[in-house]
Amino acid sequence: MQETKNTEQPFKSGFISIIGRPNVGKSTLLNSIMGEKLVITANKPQTTRNAIRCIHTDADSQMVFIDTPGMHKPKNKLGTFMLKSAEDTISDVDVVLFLVEPEDRIGPGDQYILDKLAGSRTPVILIINKIDTVPKEELLKTIAAYQDYTFLDSIIPISAWNGDGVQELMAAIKKHLEPGPMYFPPDMVVDQSERFIVGELIREKVLHLLKDEVPHGVAVEVTKMKAREDKNIIDIDATIFCERKTHKGILIGKQGSMLKKIGTYARKDIEFFLKTPVNLQLWVKVRADWREKTYDLKDLGYTE
Repeated sequence: MQETKNTEQPFKSGFISIIGRPNVGKSTLLNSIMGEKLVITANKPQTTRNAIRCIHTDADSQMVFIDTPGMHKPKNKLGTFMLKSAEDTISDVDVVLFLVEPEDRIGPGDQYILDKLAGSRTPVILIINKIDTVPKEELLKTIAAYQDYTFLDSIIPISAWNGDGVQELMAAIKKHLEPGPMYFPPDMVVDQSERFIVGELIREKVLHLLKDEVPHGVAVEVTKMKAREDKNIIDIDATIFCERKTHKGILIGKQGSMLKKIGTYARKDIEFFLKTPVNLQLWVKVRADWREKTYDLKDLGYTE
């Protein structure tokens, strides 16, 4: 009797870091991969401050993606924490995804990251994002600019915004993963608490609605998150910290108009995330120069 060979593929798993300059679309890519909004996005550099793990599980693999802060020259202690958070992931993962934009030459920011990656033994996939915004000729120039870097395992053009190329990217990642265990339960999609994500959704609205320096000097602390016993509703209290009294006035707005707008937009996203009605109360307080103070950074969750 002829034996039947077992053709079932072994379960694969691994950790994947997403790195790149600020504002190249790292968080947008991760949300596209996950099929839902788990990390905040904004058209401003340094939107992501903490390394956030999102877990993608299918029938034969589990990929743990780490969305890192944009790699940049630090301007304060918060910036130093963010840079270290991104750089630390390079040697601690199974695959590195390096995101760039379609440009005909390699700028100093991308060159800095290339130099960091050159000595790493971790497989590196170069991702050229935002291909929906440029003609094919410009994309080809970008590919040519990076082809001399032999440590890049592959170059994959994508659009994180519309999903073009994302499935090809997922297949390329899976090829680099080794057989391994399921690190997280199959229904778990993010390793951060609901309270953390709620705070990030509030901060995202500040980034979207305000300009100049104000959004970069803002931190959010969720001080209360409790479900009512008699109603299907969650009461949430949160404090928005800023660095200047003038910033506080801008955040509150005339007769509270800006704070109300922030709360209205944030509540919609929070309710969608929690799948339940929310009563959101916001306050604004000043913490002078908190981005430069070790105690404040630790208190607000920005130091290890």
